[in-house]
Amino acid sequence: MSWFAFFLCFFAWFGIAPLMAVVREELSLTKEQVGWSIIASVTITIFARLAIGWLCDRIGPRLAYTWLLVLGSLPVMGIGLAHDFQTFLIFRLLIGVIGASFVITQYHTSVMFAPNIVGTANATSAGWGNLGGGVTQFVMPLLFGLFVTTMGFSSAMGWRLSMVVAGVVCCLTGIAYYCFTQDTPEGSFKELRAAGKLPSTKKANGEFWAACRDHRVWALFVIYGACFGIELTLNNIAALYFIDYFDLGLATAGMMAASFGLMNLFARTLGGASGDLFGSKWGLRGRVTWLFFALFCEGIALMFFSQMTALAVALPALVVFSLFVQMSEGATFSVVPFVNKKALGAVAGIVGAGGNAGAVAAGFLFKGSLEWPTALLILGGLVTTVAFLAFAVQFDEVAESAAREEYNDAVKCLPRTTRPEPVGELEPVFNA
Repeated sequence: MSWFAFFLCFFAWFGIAPLMAVVREELSLTKEQVGWSIIASVTITIFARLAIGWLCDRIGPRLAYTWLLVLGSLPVMGIGLAHDFQTFLIFRLLIGVIGASFVITQYHTSVMFAPNIVGTANATSAGWGNLGGGVTQFVMPLLFGLFVTTMGFSSAMGWRLSMVVAGVVCCLTGIAYYCFTQDTPEGSFKELRAAGKLPSTKKANGEFWAACRDHRVWALFVIYGACFGIELTLNNIAALYFIDYFDLGLATAGMMAASFGLMNLFARTLGGASGDLFGSKWGLRGRVTWLFFALFCEGIALMFFSQMTALAVALPALVVFSLFVQMSEGATFSVVPFVNKKALGAVAGIVGAGGNAGAVAAGFLFKGSLEWPTALLILGGLVTTVAFLAFAVQFDEVAESAAREEYNDAVKCLPRTTRPEPVGELEPVFNA
């Protein structure tokens, strides 16, 4: 349920992106106005993710997801009422609230899965959710074509009806989330607080501010901006990039752009699973080292893609770049669950907000006169530099020992034939 709900949120969040060529023509949008719509789509998510992380610690992921999906579906459907740039921009801004679904997904899987596989679980749920950003790139043009070509609606009505369909499915999923999930393996937050197994909401507020004072949280905030923020940016511009710089049609450009998002099917899981593997061998320091490597390679791959002018080379370069982007995201959230377990929602919310902050900052490069390949080259250089910030995320020996104990406790529960060796003293690990 967590990955499917996130999949639909991502699908609806970026559902308008592959149809922007049609919207741009109908509403007579300038390049600057298109840029502002890209910025608006990710701006409000920064604040929504901070709030939803705090909310998860208080009411639990089940209720938080239910309300987000139901209320978030309203602007998704409402964008069909836009008839000028101002109203389109407002709805594009409001749709960004459903991007906070990522925090709930990561929170829910973090409390449901054991520490030896939590990186894999987080990465898979988020990766298959992010897959919605790729699927929407080719499904929405097909849905648009169904309304226009098959049913005879105008282009102006076609893109509006397509967004209504996306919003309705989100609303129905919110109802399903309420009916079929629970907050933790032990039950709901309300029951656990009544039994004294969870701290009070007042104590949860104190842990939130403790997370805000932790420099490691803000280092991960910037790091996540350099991977997930870049993915959001590419989801917004990819279709237009292939239309404007490779002279492709709407449907073909959507298929090319979809190849970027479809890598989420396995790439983010690969990043999280590698984090778990490094963690089993070298502890929390190993997870951080893997994060640095994945992010550094992402920056190099982005710079390479930005210089491609032939489609036959650009598409493979985009796929390689996508691989490292999503592995970096998985690597980030293989570290997050170990930073502060008492304020998991706050940490996930702050780090998740960093992804959108990165997208907002990157969006300003695409609204002016700067050529988009140059903008991507600049972003690649910045990502490569940010990779070294991973080494600011350090853990003391107490945290390392606790992580080893939790890992060993988890693997004891596995069948003997599949049980890995317990972790003893950590092996030496590459040091910056």
